[in-house]
Amino acid sequence: MTKAASAVAKDLALSGVGGVHLSWADNNGIPRSRIVPIHGLAGAAARGVGATSLFAVFDSHDAITYGHAGLATPSGDIRLVPVLERLRRLAGQPALAWAPARQVAADGSPWPYCQRSVLERQVAEAGRRGLEFRAGYELEFAVTPAGSTDIVAAPGHPGPAYSPHALVRLDGFVAALLHDFAANGLEIGQLHAEYGVAQLELSLAATDPVSAADDQLLARQTIHAAAHAHGLAVSFAPLVSLAAAGNGWHLHTSVRRRGRNLLAGEGRPVDEGAAYLGGLLRDLPALTAVTAPSVPSTLRLRPGYFAGAYAFWGVENREAPLRYVPGSALLGPDHANVELKTSDASANPYLALAVVLAAGMAGIEDSAPLPEPIAEDPGGWTAGERETRGVLPLPANPADQAAALLASPRVSGALGDELLGAFRAVRASDAAWAADRTPEEIVAAHAWRY
Repeated sequence: MTKAASAVAKDLALSGVGGVHLSWADNNGIPRSRIVPIHGLAGAAARGVGATSLFAVFDSHDAITYGHAGLATPSGDIRLVPVLERLRRLAGQPALAWAPARQVAADGSPWPYCQRSVLERQVAEAGRRGLEFRAGYELEFAVTPAGSTDIVAAPGHPGPAYSPHALVRLDGFVAALLHDFAANGLEIGQLHAEYGVAQLELSLAATDPVSAADDQLLARQTIHAAAHAHGLAVSFAPLVSLAAAGNGWHLHTSVRRRGRNLLAGEGRPVDEGAAYLGGLLRDLPALTAVTAPSVPSTLRLRPGYFAGAYAFWGVENREAPLRYVPGSALLGPDHANVELKTSDASANPYLALAVVLAAGMAGIEDSAPLPEPIAEDPGGWTAGERETRGVLPLPANPADQAAALLASPRVSGALGDELLGAFRAVRASDAAWAADRTPEEIVAAHAWRY
C-alpha cells in the first residue's frame, strides 16, 4: 500500500498536485476533510491522519454535543485513512486531489462510528445473501451569484423550468460541469434547469452502493469548485425558500440475483422484487429519519411538491416517496428501479444507502407484502380517505423522526448501537437549536451547510 501510494503521489506531484483532500461526511450529511501535502500521502495511507473523534457528534451548526455516552468528553482521537483506489485529481482544482477516507480507531482497528464502514457491512451482507445492488443519485441544487445570500432575490437563472434558454447565462458553468465531471471520473446521465427557483438537476450513473456514496461526495466538491470558478454559489440545502420547491437528492436503487434484476416486471415488481419494495415501504418512516434527517428536511416534505409527504408507493408517480420506475421494450428490464424521493443533502450518503439496503433485504427475507400502487396525490384526499387506504403521513418533526427510527429494529440495527447513539444525539441537538427559531430562520441557517 505504501509503495502504491508513493508511486501515485509522485505522478500527481509531477502534474502539479500539491495536496489531497481526505473527505468524509458527518452525521448531518456535511462533507468534512483534511488536506495532506502530496508528499504525505504515503504516510497517510499507512498510518492515517489524526482527527478528533467528536466529528461524530458535531451537529448541523458545528456545535459539539456530548449527549451520547460513548463520546461524552473532549478526549479521543481517530485516524483518517484514504481509499486510494478512489483517488482523483480534481479537474476544477488542479492543485488538489480527492479521496474518500475511512475512519478507524487510533490503533487502526475498526471504529463503530465510520459511516462508510456501515455501508460496507450491508454490501457484504447482500453478497452473503446472493444479492447485488446498484445505486445512483439525482442531485438538485440552486444557483446564485457569489456573495448573494438570498437565492430568491438573486436567482442564478430566471427560468422557466426545464427550458434550454434558462441556462444560457450559466453556459460557462454548465460547460465546466460537463468537463469536470468527466475528468473526475463521474458519469452524468442528464443535466437541466429544474422546477424550483434557480434550480438545476443532474443525475449520476448507477454503480455499486459504496461507489455511489463516494461519487455523491465527489460530485459536491466538483459542483462547488465549478460554481466558484464562474462567480457563482450553489445551495444543496433541502429548502432555499419556504415558498419554493426544495432540493431533493433522489436515491435510485435496484437489486439483482444471479444477474437478474428483481425489480423487473410487467408494470410492477413481483416476488422478491415486490418484497424488496414492500420492505422499503414498511420501514419508510424510519428510513426518512436517516435519508431526510434535518429540520428543514421535514419542512420540505409537503404534499404537492413532488417531495413525498405520505407513506405510499406508485408507478411513475412523482408525488410518491417511493416511485417505481419500470423497464420497457425500449429501455429493457434492467432499467427497472425504485426512486426514494424522501432523500436530501442533509443525509450522510453512506448511512442513507446502508439503511435502504437493510430495509430492502429484510423485506426480501420476510416476503414483505406490497399493497396496490397509488396513482394520485393523497394530499388531495380527505383524512378519512387516507385512513381507509392505509396512507399515513411521514414524520413531520424531529420528535416523530426519532420515534420512527427507534420503532424499526431493521433500520436502527443497521446503524449499530454506537453510531445510532451519536446520530440521535446530533438530531436532538439540531432540534433544540431549532425550537425557538422561525421556519424562515431555520431555512436560512442551513442554506450553505452542504
